[in-house]
Amino acid sequence: MERSMSHMDYLHTEPKQGKMQQQLTEERFDSGVDSLKEDECYNKIVEEMCSLDVSSPLDESTFTHEVWKDEVTEDGDTYLHLAVIHGAEDYAIQIIKQSVKDPFLNRQNNQRQTALHLAVITEQPHVVERLLMAGCDPCLVDQNGNTALHIACKRGSMACFSVLTQINTQHLRSVLSFPNYNGHTCLHIASIYSYLSMVENLVQLGADINAKEQCSGRTSLHLAVDLQNLALVHQLIALGADANSLTYGGYTPYHLTLGRQNRDIQQHLYERTAQELRTLPESESEESEEEMMSDDEYMYDDIQFGGK
Repeated sequence: MERSMSHMDYLHTEPKQGKMQQQLTEERFDSGVDSLKEDECYNKIVEEMCSLDVSSPLDESTFTHEVWKDEVTEDGDTYLHLAVIHGAEDYAIQIIKQSVKDPFLNRQNNQRQTALHLAVITEQPHVVERLLMAGCDPCLVDQNGNTALHIACKRGSMACFSVLTQINTQHLRSVLSFPNYNGHTCLHIASIYSYLSMVENLVQLGADINAKEQCSGRTSLHLAVDLQNLALVHQLIALGADANSLTYGGYTPYHLTLGRQNRDIQQHLYERTAQELRTLPESESEESEEEMMSDDEYMYDDIQFGGK
C-alpha cells in the first residue's frame, strides 16, 4: 500500500489546457476494480476492511490519527472508495459515520473520483445521501470536469439526481451552471442523452435553458436538432428555449435543420425563428454545411448522437 493525498478540484478550478479540445472518453466506472481484483493484495484489502474497528464514535481531533484513512490502492482508492465500488453499503456507512466533516470524505482517486462520484456511478442513492449529509462536497469534479450531478445526468439516474438536488442545495445553482471540460452543463448532458424528465427538472431547478456549450455555442435546442429529437425540441420550446439563439458561428437551431430529414422539426423551428434570422449567415455561405458538421459535433460525450 502507498499513502498519498489527492489534489481536490473545485468548480472554480480552471480546466487544464487542451481539455476542451479532447473528446470526452467514457469514465472508468470500475475505478480500476478489474485490475485490483487481479492484484494479490486484493484479498488482503478485503480482510483489512472487515477487521476495521469503525463501530465506536470518534472525536474530530482523532481524524488525522486514523492510519487506515491514509491507505490507498495503486488506483488511489481509499477504503471508502472500495466499499462503494463493491456495493458494501454497511461498511461504507460505518466509514462515513466515522468521517463526518472529515476531509477524508473528499479524497479523490487517480481518476479524481470521490466516493460521491462512485456512489452515483454504482447507483447507490442511499450512500449518496449519507455522503452529502456527512459533508461530502458535491462541487468536486473528476478528471473530465464532471461533478456527481453531471454523472447522474449522463446515466439518467433519477434516484441519485433527486438526492443530489435536494440535500445541501446551497451549491446547486453553481453546479447547474458549471460546464465540464467539454463545455457541457448538466442540462446539455441530459439533452444529449434525451432524458426528458431530467431536462424538465433541471430547468425547474434553475438551469439556464439557453446556456451555450463552450465548444461552438450550441444551446440545448441546437443539440436537440442535432439529435433530430422532435419530442425534445417540443419540450425545450415549451420550457422557454430561445429559437433565435445563435451559435458562435451565427447559426440558429433552424439553420441546423437544413439538409436534415425531420421536416417536422424544421417547420416547428421555422415558425419560431425571426424572419431576419432564417437565412444562413452570408459570410459563411460556402462553408456553412461544413461548419455545422465540424469536429466539435463529435465531442458530445463520445456517443456521436447514439451512433446515428
